Amino acid sequence: MTGMDGNGTVETVSFTRMADGTREDYELLARYEVEYTAALPDRLLAALDALKRSFPGYQISRYEHSLQSATRAYRDGRDEEYVVGALLHDLGDELAPYTHGELVSAILRPYVSEEIRWIVAHHGLFQRYYYAHHEGGDRNARDRYRDHPSFDACAEFCELYDQNCFDPDYDSLPVEFFEPMVRRVFAEPRYLSE
Repeated sequence: MTGMDGNGTVETVSFTRMADGTREDYELLARYEVEYTAALPDRLLAALDALKRSFPGYQISRYEHSLQSATRAYRDGRDEEYVVGALLHDLGDELAPYTHGELVSAILRPYVSEEIRWIVAHHGLFQRYYYAHHEGGDRNARDRYRDHPSFDACAEFCELYDQNCFDPDYDSLPVEFFEPMVRRVFAEPRYLSE
């Protein structure tokens, strides 16, 4: 980050309590925030890369699963927000294994539509349709959302871009193909007022 003074040290605020901050302090922080926010796509791509070493047991890594999901969505003509949502939908697995969709949905909130956020937030529950009965669970637990306007869209996402994306022979596009999309989607928050 910039903010170095003439001696090469990082400029910092003068306060130890936010209530004591000055206009100059908050202007400095605002400059840092612009730079930090602009680097969000880099942090997201690094988190995606970390899925290469995540949760064993599948025939492919969670990283490859994410690439398959995004590739299938792209090849079906989905828009960039949808494709990026598909690419990043499991990023939260590392930090929030039981609520990973909600975590990623919160990250996506300022950048993608409400429907995509809802899909990502709820895909974990909807995915259980494919396996919960094997574990003694309720595969129809998603039905509690049957009346939600995005129910069908989430069920479709899981059918077309999630449950079937564990194929070691699928020809996924490389992350470099999706990187410009991630940068465009996260370039500017478009949904702050929702």
